[in-house]
Amino acid sequence: MTNPRYPAKPRPGDQVAVLSPSSGLPGLFPVPYELGLRRLQDDFGVKAVEYPTTRKMGATPGERAADIHAAFADPAIKAVIASIGGDDQITVLPRLDAGILRANPKPFFGYSDNTNLLLFLRDLGIVGYHGGSVMAELGRPGAMHPMTAQSFRAALFTSGEYELTPASTSGDINRPWQDPRTFDSEPDMEPAGGWSWHNGDRVVEGISWGGNLEIISWLLMAGRAVGPPDAYAGNVLFLETSEELPRAEEVYRILRNMGERGLLEQFPALLMGRAKSWSFERPLGPEEKSQFRRQQREAVLRALARYAPDTMVVFDVDLGHTDPQLVIPVGGRIRVDGPARRIVVTY
Repeated sequence: MTNPRYPAKPRPGDQVAVLSPSSGLPGLFPVPYELGLRRLQDDFGVKAVEYPTTRKMGATPGERAADIHAAFADPAIKAVIASIGGDDQITVLPRLDAGILRANPKPFFGYSDNTNLLLFLRDLGIVGYHGGSVMAELGRPGAMHPMTAQSFRAALFTSGEYELTPASTSGDINRPWQDPRTFDSEPDMEPAGGWSWHNGDRVVEGISWGGNLEIISWLLMAGRAVGPPDAYAGNVLFLETSEELPRAEEVYRILRNMGERGLLEQFPALLMGRAKSWSFERPLGPEEKSQFRRQQREAVLRALARYAPDTMVVFDVDLGHTDPQLVIPVGGRIRVDGPARRIVVTY
């Protein structure tokens, strides 16, 4: 992908599709979902259009693919936004009609399991947007985080450069969606500590590729949405991990296998998202959270030392499963300026 194809952006008053390409969780947890829909309307001025599987748990891959086709093919729909992620979107990919999507490019927003569709679109030459789900970011308890809202607004409505900045505080401890009291106040935050740079002695500018690390590992295993390694030469890699909290050794193994494939060495720069370090299954305390993040960073550096020792890395970027969350273009341009400690994306 050498010449990114940025789809036309919507304007306030336009219709946007809200889909569930992975899981119909809006049907189980309507409170954060409907809060997110209200904010789309009230704060961003767009009209959300739901589809047959948006609130349907257990929808088949064919049904979910049909919703994707319908949303992209409808000329009245100006953007497509995922309700939430999941773990089954890989089964939708073989049912997608590339011709429909290529002929009707639109901005698509999502992350986590939506890495599947984002990289599928990228292979068609269409820039997508990693971030901005309806239930998690738009449906955040209390209020949208201002940094998230600003980044999402810029990516949704504008074209051109947007400079990312590090958050002063961040949070990754969730409260249960089924408890109405969850939505009475904003989530607790803690000092973020800024970004950390490795090999930050140059400027790298290139087309972006990446997403959720666990999903990318599945795509590699299934042989989908990943081309020959040299197709990514000079690209900017971005990665993040999910609430499943993969062990540092698993992160290393995935990156090692990317290295063995000849993929890791293609990227002169890597943006590594701030690792989510808490889940309902593993409610880590402050010291455990810090240790988890440190061990993940060490795993990334160990893999790079073996396969791509010259790669520049920025750790703890607020992308992916983070609060706040910065939207990252997939297949769009990113400039990583090590000496100036700046990251600029093109929306």
